[in-house]
This record gives sequence, C-alpha cells and structure tokens, in this order.
Amino acid sequence: MKVAYKTFNFPFRYPFTISKGTKTHQPSLIVQLEHRGVVGYGEAPAITYYNIPVEKMVADLQQKKMFVEKFAFTDPERYWHYLHHLYPQNNFLVCALDIAAWDLYGKIRQLPLYKLWGLDMQKAPATDYTIGIDTIEKMVEKMKEKPWPIYKIKLGTDQDIEIMTALRKHTNAILRVDANAAWTVDEALEKLPVLKDLGVEFVEQPLAKDDWEGMKQLYKRSPLPLIADESCVTEADVQKCHGHFHGINIKLTKCSGITPARRMITQARSLDMKVMVGSMNESTVGTAAIAHLNPLLDYVDMDGPLLLAEDIATGLQFDFGKVTCSDAPGLGVAITDTSILH
Repeated sequence: MKVAYKTFNFPFRYPFTISKGTKTHQPSLIVQLEHRGVVGYGEAPAITYYNIPVEKMVADLQQKKMFVEKFAFTDPERYWHYLHHLYPQNNFLVCALDIAAWDLYGKIRQLPLYKLWGLDMQKAPATDYTIGIDTIEKMVEKMKEKPWPIYKIKLGTDQDIEIMTALRKHTNAILRVDANAAWTVDEALEKLPVLKDLGVEFVEQPLAKDDWEGMKQLYKRSPLPLIADESCVTEADVQKCHGHFHGINIKLTKCSGITPARRMITQARSLDMKVMVGSMNESTVGTAAIAHLNPLLDYVDMDGPLLLAEDIATGLQFDFGKVTCSDAPGLGVAITDTSILH
C-alpha cells in the first residue's frame, strides 16, 4: 500500500462558538490509501481540547509511514487492529486511515459501504443543523436563514433559557441542546424542565465529562433524555455511560474510526441506549463515513459540509435534513482537490 496526505484549514461560514471557545477555521487531515491501483480517502479533523493538532497526526504518520504501507491489506477490521497497536495514542490518525481503508475496501468490492453492510438508507434519520453560540438576534437570524426540520443549539451561557425561548418563537422544528459540559448539576436541574416545556428533544453532555456522580443524579431526575458526548470517547466508555446517560453520541475521530464505531453501536443497543453519531465539522469525506452508518442510528448530526465555506469532495446531497449518498462504491465521494493525489 501507499499512503499520501494533505492538511487543510477549512473556513467556517460563520465563526463557530461553543462553550469551550470560538473558531473561524477547521483544521483537518485528509489521507489517501492506494492498493493495487485502487484509492481510498479518509479524514480526521483536529479538535483543540483533545490536544491532537494536524501537525501531530502528520508527524506520527511520517514516523511510521513505512509500517502503515507494509500491511498486507485484506479487510478494514484487520487493518484497524494493526493501526490501533501502531498508534495507541493517536485515535485521530487511526480514524483517518480507517475511513480510507473502508473506502478502499468498498471500491475493491464495488459496493457503497451501506450496501456492503446490508443497510437500508430509507431508515436513515434526518440530520440536524447546528446553531453555534452567538447573540440571541444572530442565532435567530442563522436559524431563519437555514430552514431545517431539526436544529442542534449550542448552549452553556448565562442566557441559555432566553436563547431557547427566543428560538422557539420562530420555529416549530425539533430542537436539540448541546451544553458541551458547561452546566453544574443545579443549573441542569433548573434548566431541564424549562427546556422540556420548550419542546426540546434531548440534551447532550450537560455536565463535565468526568462528573459521573452528578450524571447519576441527573439521569434519575431529568425530564429529558441525556446523551453522552465528551463522556463517551472510546469503546470502553459505552458501559460506563450506562445508567448515567440515556444514549451516546459517537464521534468517529475520537473513537478512532468506522470500525470501533460499529462495535460501539452494537454495544449501546445491547444496553438499550439511544445511538447518535456526531459531526466534528468534517468535510464531505468524513461526513460520508457518517452517512453510510446512518441507518443504524436514532439521531445524527452530520452538518459539517453545511457549516464550512469550502469543501474538497462531492458525493452527498442535503435536502432539508435528508442526506443522500452517491451509489458509487466505498464512501461514494469524488475528490475535487486533486493536489491530494501527489
């Protein structure tokens, strides 16, 4: 196999603010795997608070590039195990390579991934559209500018209830809330009943990622379903979240790719938990990986290409929440920035 890569710094349409800070660009690593003339692509966006910048991904890839390339590729799951041992401290890089391996495998088998897995795209839930933290006026404006059936609202301010009250006045859409670990137990207990009255569907990560005692209290008392995000990073976290959250939000980049994500979905189902896969503001490459898993999910957040001002691939269609994959094999994406090929 041969591996190539390129780093990108995708600009957002609007500055993107969550409780942890604001960013204007999304750094991302795109990798290419070539095996006997067939090429697969993968992606891993960098997230500041996980301390794995694209430079770290590139340095790690360069350091062991020979080993990445020498693997005798037969299927993505075996390759993931190999990569997981090769890069035990860099799930992000493993994710990019794992997605590329699945794209490659689908092309070798000449099937889109969802067909390879025997999934029915008619069962895929609609994606939400994320509204980042801003002034109330600006958040209302962003929502009006993008008519959509489901909105995910970033909260974690001292105006959370005012924000949601204002948004609800302007839409009958489904509203979801993501607090990004910003609340205390007392704040959450105060806000959750009000959010329920405002027709919110669920709340994502209300408390700090390691506040398990607080989550146990909230789990018992919350009038709304609670979905783990920062508390559920890898496979080992799924069991920990049981009894503390009603569901989990899997991020491909954090868990290290499609391969472990599929196992996490199975495990969560066995625990009777809801399952969501979430966006880390991927381009169409990484978002397509989510799209093929979509029929397995209860909820999905894969609006990365809608939030970014630039993209490097085609192959997904967004139509008022419904996301359609191309029926081309693998991820079904076509790279428009051909400089990745060198």
